[in-house]
Amino acid sequence: RTSTTRSRHGVFSSSSTMMRLARPLARTSFRPAVSSASPSAMMSSAAVAPTTEGFNLSDGTYESVQNYYGKVLGSSNDLKTSACTTISRPSPSIMTALNQVPQPITDKFYGCGTPLPTSIDGLDVLDLGSGSGRDCYLAAAMVGPNGSVTGVDMTQEQLDTAKEHVDDFTQAMGYPKPNLRFVKGMIEFLGDAGVEPNSIDLAISNCVINLSPNKEKVLQGVYDSLREGGEFYFSDVYVDRRLPQAVREHDIMLGECLGGALYVEDFKRICAKVGFMDVRELTRETITVNDPELEALCGQAEFVSITYRCFKLKEMETLCEDYGQVAYYKGT
Repeated sequence: RTSTTRSRHGVFSSSSTMMRLARPLARTSFRPAVSSASPSAMMSSAAVAPTTEGFNLSDGTYESVQNYYGKVLGSSNDLKTSACTTISRPSPSIMTALNQVPQPITDKFYGCGTPLPTSIDGLDVLDLGSGSGRDCYLAAAMVGPNGSVTGVDMTQEQLDTAKEHVDDFTQAMGYPKPNLRFVKGMIEFLGDAGVEPNSIDLAISNCVINLSPNKEKVLQGVYDSLREGGEFYFSDVYVDRRLPQAVREHDIMLGECLGGALYVEDFKRICAKVGFMDVRELTRETITVNDPELEALCGQAEFVSITYRCFKLKEMETLCEDYGQVAYYKGT
């Protein structure tokens, strides 16, 4: 296959009314997604980040996040803010795929968007911080039997929920064998979870990177795992200023995806550093804080949920070249 979602979507914009035309992105070819090898054999020792040496695994962030998502939250009804929810309606193709996802999976969905492009048939997909697995099941329905989906998460309770329905889902979809799997691991160390360098066509993540204490390591790992021409399509929480330490270390603020939110401009700087040039903003939604105590803690800081597209293209420039061409969407 030589066509990709990148080449089919050469027009991007953060506005719903006007889009600047960018030069078409590079085409790439993808190998067949599903291996006949066993899941354990697929988890190669070749690693994007093969060791945790020099990294502070005792950071309280990990324990706080695991406790909040594994034990404190029973369902999305327990959330105190709108950060881990999504407001906008997904595309028709995603809505169709969503009907195939088991209800217990959607009950424990804590994402802030629907980070899945259309036309991903046959791609190898990686979901960082897959949680209960909703986006993995969606992707598995959309990539078809010739695609593959791998979900990585560090919280055992979430993984147990995600794995429980794989066989029934595979049978319901009519697939000859499962095309999705879930592995326990940390998103900062994708290699230790069996993700090989240059093995992924599309990486996704849904309101998870903000939970990591080392976001640069996460983004570098994603970049390294992608094939040339691959894409990181993800939703996360951002803030309009750098937050004070007391807010960043607050357990509930962390769990609600606010404490770890990156200042938007810092995020762009990290992307450029690891290799993701000219990140494309797709959607932006304002986040509301419903808890009075948390609202007071936030002060004047304004939080937003943003969906970005980042591409692994060696020849991609830091900014689009402006040819002076503009397309107006009339809404008809």
